[in-house]
Amino acid sequence: MSETKPLVVITGASSGFGAEDAKLFNAAGFPLLLLGRRVEKIKALPLDFTNVMTAAVDVTDQAALKAAIVAAEAKYGATDLLINNAGVMLLGNVQRQDPKEWQTMLDTNVMGVLNGTQIVLPAMVARHHGTIINMSSIAGFKAFANHAAYVASKFGVHGLSETIRQEVSNDNVRISLVAPGAGETELLTHVTDKGALKDYEAWKQTMGGLTLDPKYVAQTVKFIYDMPQEVNVREIDLAATRQDN
Repeated sequence: MSETKPLVVITGASSGFGAEDAKLFNAAGFPLLLLGRRVEKIKALPLDFTNVMTAAVDVTDQAALKAAIVAAEAKYGATDLLINNAGVMLLGNVQRQDPKEWQTMLDTNVMGVLNGTQIVLPAMVARHHGTIINMSSIAGFKAFANHAAYVASKFGVHGLSETIRQEVSNDNVRISLVAPGAGETELLTHVTDKGALKDYEAWKQTMGGLTLDPKYVAQTVKFIYDMPQEVNVREIDLAATRQDN
């Protein structure tokens, strides 16, 4: 009889890094809770849905997020891995950008990570086992033009990840962070600042027109998780080789 694997929860699982995470952990036989605002896109992923639960959840709504996780844990047991992947990137010059876009990024990219963490962390601490992997960005430790609020949000993810890691390290709980560079995801599809988008596309062309494939980010996440519980890979930064900054 094969050993039952523990529950993996992935936010922002409908596309990009989250969708690739879902494919990889699904292929490895883990029961999954896949969360996203566009649940129809999650259900369209090429997965074996035998041990997969999905829910249309916005990570800024902690009550809805908790309800979905509690339901999955009732079926599959405690969450052993939470991948805080949900995020938005709305580029824009700070002199022109609508402050509502700043708030959207801060709410999703920072509060969403804190919401998910607070839900699963107490049980992980109690059993001295569990992993949370937060998806940040290279923009979490260096600045980029037209990224002011996004950079602020991802600096926040870096800071909260290291703070919480220190708080729970003695409880044998792992808090890790993955910081990708520019990737082939849908993040840019919501940008409203045409000038910022044009500048980004010009920068992308300096890399040969192709940025980081999300599947390699998923492989990085899986590598971190597959290490023994007593080993915490605190942070991995990765980008396309031709990305110059």
